[in-house]
Amino acid sequence: MKICITSQGKDLDSQVDPRFGRCSYFIIVDTDTMEFEAVDNSAVNAAGGAGIKSGQLIAEKGAKAVLTGNCGPNAFQTLNAAKIDVITGVSGTIKEAVNKFKSGELKPDKSASVDSHFGMK
Repeated sequence: MKICITSQGKDLDSQVDPRFGRCSYFIIVDTDTMEFEAVDNSAVNAAGGAGIKSGQLIAEKGAKAVLTGNCGPNAFQTLNAAKIDVITGVSGTIKEAVNKFKSGELKPDKSASVDSHFGMK
């Protein structure tokens, strides 16, 4: 299964980014093989709509779940519409997050964890 983790870096030892729409990178991991792809987040500096743009990108990559620190309502709705599970409150390294997901420790959220524009600087 392909999952997406928001990341501050480009490898499995990087820290989970607490923001979804404005994270630095997305790490797309195949949970069966642990093969991964680091994807630059083109929406990181968007004036608006970062969560929606990021959600669309993750849907195009074929991920079935997103692991992140927080997810706003627009991103949550976009991911939900694409039938992608959203799991917030995730921290630590990408590798730790994947292992927690694989062991069943992480459960999908029912709604956004923060208000709109949470990740804006």
